[in-house]
Amino acid sequence: MPRYFIETAYKGTHFKGFQAQLNAISIQGEINKALKTILKDAIQTTTSSRTDAGVHALQNFLHFDTEHPLASSILYNLNSILHEDILIKRITKVSDTAHARFDAIARDYTYHIVSRKHPFLRETSYFVPFPLDIDQMNEAAAILHTHTHFESFCKRNTDVKTFECRISNSFLEKKGEEIIYYVSSNRFLRGMVRAIIGTLILVGRKKISSKNFEEIILSADCSQADFSAPAHGLFLERVHYPALFFEDTQKEKM
Repeated sequence: MPRYFIETAYKGTHFKGFQAQLNAISIQGEINKALKTILKDAIQTTTSSRTDAGVHALQNFLHFDTEHPLASSILYNLNSILHEDILIKRITKVSDTAHARFDAIARDYTYHIVSRKHPFLRETSYFVPFPLDIDQMNEAAAILHTHTHFESFCKRNTDVKTFECRISNSFLEKKGEEIIYYVSSNRFLRGMVRAIIGTLILVGRKKISSKNFEEIILSADCSQADFSAPAHGLFLERVHYPALFFEDTQKEKM
């Protein structure tokens, strides 16, 4: 059966998470419902990244299968009926075996912090009303590159086979009125980015040192990390696939 990739972006404020749920509004649930309306068929999608309630995305992907031909107007039609905080950016025909989750090789996240009350950023940035030492936070953030086991930054009772992740990017910078944390990895654990930034904020406030930060990593104990950073400051920025992935999968269909 023909398979398609959907590229989407969304503001997560008004949703109970990405994953479809029976009695709650979700990103995936709204997209599934819109596809059913347009294609007159119950469509099930599979996502690359299941973001939590309140988390935003500049790029995320889903795939779905359908025998129905897609009209050239499908993007316009879907966006016309979807919630105003969800955008379908493109739909691409791919190989029947292409997989939104398992073919992804890396993901980029950012976390946004503001140091003063800001009415226009309150749903997309975390207000931290304390001075933060960005240099100390960057020193601690760089330590993540030297480790691969991140059980300390994973929520309890998470069903995973491994806590191993390869972090390729981890730093903060001041950009306008925001402090932005950038982190990239081949995979992320449940609650991982929020736990990292929450603990880095403790470093920035001089509550703990960079050495303490590394000790938390080595402890493999999530009770040592700070999971209090709220969801609304977190953005899924990009999902990476192998070079020429979309071009190659389309060529297989030619």
